[in-house]
Amino acid sequence: MIDKDKIIETVLERLGKLTVEHYLDLRTYKRNRSLAIVKKSEKDFLIIEDGYFHERHLVKSDKLNKTLKNLLKREFPRSHKIRLYVMGKFNEEEIQKISRKKL
Repeated sequence: MIDKDKIIETVLERLGKLTVEHYLDLRTYKRNRSLAIVKKSEKDFLIIEDGYFHERHLVKSDKLNKTLKNLLKREFPRSHKIRLYVMGKFNEEEIQKISRKKL
């Protein structure tokens, strides 16, 4: 669990070390909303929202910081701690199988 204030710099650091086609999974404390950040190439990232909104964003590395900041405000407005998981190779079917926590 990482403080929301430090999550962007932590994500950017982890994405730099991540191999292509692997992804990071950001989740709230309750695990009911998430952002998946897939490293498509060294310069391109795919961000998949699953929470209040269900959208996909293809982002270049120079716009990643600003996009993450906006998406974190939108998906995690009241969260103070965010879970960060380093996942393996991205598979579209697997990401859809991950069940969200039911409240």
